[in-house]
Amino acid sequence: MVAWFEIPVMDMNRAKSFYEKVFDIEIGLHKMEGLQMGWFPNKNEAGVATGSLIYAGDHYKPSTDGILIYFSCEDVANEIGKVTEAGGKVISEKELISEEHGYMAYFIDSEGNRIALHSSK
Repeated sequence: MVAWFEIPVMDMNRAKSFYEKVFDIEIGLHKMEGLQMGWFPNKNEAGVATGSLIYAGDHYKPSTDGILIYFSCEDVANEIGKVTEAGGKVISEKELISEEHGYMAYFIDSEGNRIALHSSK
């Protein structure tokens, strides 16, 4: 049911660099109706959501208290291992949810957002 997500940022270049390092991706910068956005790669797969970093002044504020986004990974250990070097803070290392549901980890990104990772192995 998720179609799109937006992660608020205070410094677009810093956030772009952080997410590119952690996920080994390229984020494209775009301006739309006065909003500065950094789009995550979109594979146009049915049922797969994508989203954007977004800077819009007072309208979007990073938070550790709001909605929690889980990024899918091949192995959570790979991405969580890059968080600190990229400028974030690891909150929870890779841990087993259950044999049925796989693994998760949490971090605070370069902007102060709480973000989660999930993998089946």
